Amino acid sequence: MLIKLSTDKTVSDAAAALHLSVKANHFGVMQVHNLKETMAKKGVEFNNECLIFEVCQPQQARKVLDANMSVCTALPCRISIYEEGGKTILATLKPTILLAMFNSPQLETVAQEVEATIVKIMEEAVV
Repeated sequence: MLIKLSTDKTVSDAAAALHLSVKANHFGVMQVHNLKETMAKKGVEFNNECLIFEVCQPQQARKVLDANMSVCTALPCRISIYEEGGKTILATLKPTILLAMFNSPQLETVAQEVEATIVKIMEEAVV
């Protein structure tokens, strides 16, 4: 259900590489959430670095939304970057698993295409 890759890069360097890889693969970064900063603004101490990237490929999103509008509850795709055990981790939920929950078998091909591209984006970012 989860795809996880590790790298020796810092969270910041991995984030910069992820931005470039997202763009190179014709996806867009819609938003980046910095959990440490957000929690601090709410008065909650959180010492871990964690960035959550919301990424999207509009043509693919349109295909799934045209077939099943309720899929909007699982969009956009997210790639998280965080520190764990001295490594920087990039992780995402498998789009194939997420879309399977919507009982729309006609979307399996799109989910596989999106998943393959997200894995490629992540692999490019960790090297």
